[in-house]
Amino acid sequence: MLEEKNDNLQKADGYVAHDSNESVQVETTTSETAAISDTPKNEITEPVKDKSATPAEEEVAPIDAVTENVNQKALSSIEDSNAEESEDETLKERHHIPMQDYDTLSMEQLVDELQILVENDKVMSVKDHVEEIKKAFLAKYSHFIEEKKEEYHTENPDTTEDFQYHFPLKVKFDQSYSIYRDNKNIHFKSLQTNLKSNLENRLAIVEELKELINPQENIKDTLKHFNELRDRWKNAGSIPKDKYNHVWNNYHFHVENFYDYLHLDREARDLDFKHNLEQKQKIVARVEELVNEADVNKAFRELQDLHRIWKEDIGPVSKEHRDEIWNQFSDLTKKMHDKREVLFEKLRGTELENLEKKKEIIAAIEVFATVKVNAHSQWLAQIEKVEALRTDFFSAGKVPSDVNEETWAAFKLAVRNFNSFKNSFYKEIKREQNENLTKKNALVAKAQELQESTDFAATTTIMKKIQDDWKQIGHVPRKHSDKIWKEFKDACNHYFNKLKEQKDEHNVEEIEAFDRKKSYLETLREYQLTGDHKTDLDAIKLHIETWKNFGKVPFPRRHIEGKFNKILDALFDKLSLSKKDTDLLRFANRMDHLAENNDTRKIENEKIFLMRKIDEVKNEIFQLENNIQFFTNTRNAKKENSIVLEVRKNIAIHKEGLDVWKEKLKQLRNLKQE
Repeated sequence: MLEEKNDNLQKADGYVAHDSNESVQVETTTSETAAISDTPKNEITEPVKDKSATPAEEEVAPIDAVTENVNQKALSSIEDSNAEESEDETLKERHHIPMQDYDTLSMEQLVDELQILVENDKVMSVKDHVEEIKKAFLAKYSHFIEEKKEEYHTENPDTTEDFQYHFPLKVKFDQSYSIYRDNKNIHFKSLQTNLKSNLENRLAIVEELKELINPQENIKDTLKHFNELRDRWKNAGSIPKDKYNHVWNNYHFHVENFYDYLHLDREARDLDFKHNLEQKQKIVARVEELVNEADVNKAFRELQDLHRIWKEDIGPVSKEHRDEIWNQFSDLTKKMHDKREVLFEKLRGTELENLEKKKEIIAAIEVFATVKVNAHSQWLAQIEKVEALRTDFFSAGKVPSDVNEETWAAFKLAVRNFNSFKNSFYKEIKREQNENLTKKNALVAKAQELQESTDFAATTTIMKKIQDDWKQIGHVPRKHSDKIWKEFKDACNHYFNKLKEQKDEHNVEEIEAFDRKKSYLETLREYQLTGDHKTDLDAIKLHIETWKNFGKVPFPRRHIEGKFNKILDALFDKLSLSKKDTDLLRFANRMDHLAENNDTRKIENEKIFLMRKIDEVKNEIFQLENNIQFFTNTRNAKKENSIVLEVRKNIAIHKEGLDVWKEKLKQLRNLKQE
């Protein structure tokens, strides 16, 4: 096995990290090479220095430490990513799947995205996407459940039951994530088995490479064996990423040894060097184009692939070009890395802008947690505004990772404070609703007590009042609302259905009365007065009495009474009666009609009207008589002028009218006594 001391071997084509006392040796002689072949197989040895070499060949100056540090960050980021993708080649596909800003998606959209990724893509290529979706979904779900829990305890302040909430979307999320997790476990088990086997195979190839440095073998056989080893290496498969660079460095070290320290067929070696140099020059040219590529991420992914090709597929070049070509490639890699860092810096700037937006949203929610309103409709408006702010928060995009948890905690606290503030209002509403429930239960009990009553005259008034009282009482808790309303409605409907049945029994008589009145009305239309005042007046009174004796008509058909009154009015107009007599007869007929229909409310209103009218006329007469008194006290009292005569005339008219109003009131009182 290889030892850890080999971790600092050169990484590619002369890219070496030296201590100040280290040097790189040039080619050895045949005898020195023989000495190398005798070393133990588990060690990588450094060649013996050739004393005959020139000073220029003897030692390569170490790469400037500053340049090394500058480039190393860019190289390391690529090597780490390549090592990871080398371990599991399905990871390469993740670059083709766009990474969305999942924080801005709703829970429904997140579940849909998860389902699509799990069903259509390889498990490890979507690993990062799935974890981002999971983080975004669980954050939103946690917030959602907290709100539902607060609502539950607000509506059930005295409950001892644990809060439970079934959310179908969470079930759907768990199902998709469970499929992903199972697939990942299966993938890892298979992968781990292969990685271990492939690692052993690659280590064995490195051991065989060591043994190739044997001058006793035929050069053609050695080259054939070397090519076979290279083919086996290319097809050896993935190995653990933490071993990737270590194993490759050793492999590459011994490949270079094979080229540099053995006396191979120089023509074949030079052709190979030339071919490798051309391939690497093409890569350098392509990287120069990528530096100007607008899509930085796409360019960087291609650069990553080019590094993999440079490292794994193309062999070494001659020493005279080795450092130069590598430095070109390394410098261009740094330029690409710097360009990518600028993009990341821009993204970090966007994240800072998102952070400011989220801070403003949190501050706005905190304000709503202090604005007190006293009506349900106003609270609904407040809740709608906070919901809009919550949506804006989730849509604002990512913030810097170092303040993500802090920002999320501040947001949750602001929303929780608003909910607590809101819930204090609804707790008071809950108390009022419980009081309303007690009042309505009392009305239900009273309605159920009266629903079988047959004293319709008294009970109907009470039942109507119960219904009015019910309307005046506010809301009750939602869980009792339907039940208590059904009980109340059933009791009221039961009573009024009985009342309707009782009224239906009288409807037959009323319909018969209507039919008789309708026929009589046609006869009355053709009636002609004789011209004799007494005879005609007696006849009209007889018609009125006959009409009354027919009885009441159904309520919807009471319009027939109006038609009868119009005919009477026409007959009264033809009589040579005084206005007073006509007015009294019409009034008497109208009051009899109200009494017949038992319309006590209208009769009482008429009585109040008459009493008010009598008082008004009396006041008018009193005022006019005072005016007359004023004129009679003057010097010319004996000779009344036209104004006084007009006043006296008005007094007489008012007194005549007063007699009519009094007579009407007398008739009304006699009617009530009957």
